[in-house]
Amino acid sequence: MKNTIEDIVVKDMDGNDVKLSSYKGKVLLIVNVASKCGFTPQYKQLEAIYEKYKDKGFEILAFPCNDFGGQEPGSNKEITEFCTTNYGVTFKLFNKIKILGDDKSPLYARLINSDNVDKGDVKWNFEKFLISRDGTIVARFRSKIVPDSKEILNAIEKELAKK
Repeated sequence: MKNTIEDIVVKDMDGNDVKLSSYKGKVLLIVNVASKCGFTPQYKQLEAIYEKYKDKGFEILAFPCNDFGGQEPGSNKEITEFCTTNYGVTFKLFNKIKILGDDKSPLYARLINSDNVDKGDVKWNFEKFLISRDGTIVARFRSKIVPDSKEILNAIEKELAKK
C-alpha cells in the first residue's frame, strides 16, 4: 500500500476539489472530528498547536465524520459555525466524509493501510495522522492522545525540522 497521500483529492466545505499535493512542503496533521463527542474540546488544543506552528509550515486538515455514534449530524455550514464560534478554529475544515465501511474516503483507506503506522480502522473521533513535507504518512495517534501532548508536539517538531 502506498505510504503517501499526495495523489488524493478531497472536497472542501464548499464542495470544491482540493488536491492534497497542494500541501507538498507542509507538515500536516489530519484529524477526523465531530461536534458532539467527548473529545470535541480537543478543537481548542488543535487550534493552539496550529497557531504555534503554522508559520513554520504546519497545517491541520480536519475531516468531520458522523461514523461514530452519530456525533457529527450537522451540515457543513453548521459544523463550520460550531467550530468557529465555540473554538475559534482557523485551520482547514473539509467536507464531511465516511471513514468506515466499504464507502470510506480514499484518504482514510490510505491512512489506515499505510505500512508506516498501525493498520486498521479508525476507532473513534479525533484520531490523528501526521504527514511529512513530502506527503508521507509518518505517525498515527489515537483519540485519547491530546493534540498538545509531548508525543504529538515532539513528532511535529521533528518533521518541521526536516527541510
